[in-house]
Amino acid sequence: MIEEIDYKLISEDEIEEIVTRIAAEIDREYQGKHLLMVAILKGSVVFMGDLMKKVTLPVEIDFMKVSSYGSGTASSGSINIHLDLQRKDIGDCDILIIEDIIDSGRTLSYLVDYLLLKGAKSVRTCTLLDKPSRRTVEYNADFVGKIIPDEFVVGYGLDYDEKFRALPYVGVLKPSVYND
Repeated sequence: MIEEIDYKLISEDEIEEIVTRIAAEIDREYQGKHLLMVAILKGSVVFMGDLMKKVTLPVEIDFMKVSSYGSGTASSGSINIHLDLQRKDIGDCDILIIEDIIDSGRTLSYLVDYLLLKGAKSVRTCTLLDKPSRRTVEYNADFVGKIIPDEFVVGYGLDYDEKFRALPYVGVLKPSVYND
């Protein structure tokens, strides 16, 4: 599997620094609030797991499963919610959506509006990786780990056809893997 990685884009040490920095930012921003971190399955689970261990505030977690991708690398263009929040206290929650990567911006833009309509007290977003060159809607996350070039990245929760999620770093996938 390692031979399918072109090069390491973000090392384990750099990921650690990013997570520590973002956790400190979250601690400052959410003092005295009812923080609910919502991981977007499956890609953000690793990031949220590390992040919640470094946040020093009381935090609750939950999950949503949302897709905008079909199989492979192409976005379908529509947002599908496969697993929704089922909470009676959503009106008391300051939700922080945790995402692995932002490409087009459509998914997070949609989810922020959706969760506000469901009655959330506030909704902000946090992403490990941001590819602003891929935006199709105007959207910026509130907390950003690293801005990256338009490369196909895997590892640290990010996948290609369910492979590579367990890599401890973020690597660039060789085009020969996904260009059949």
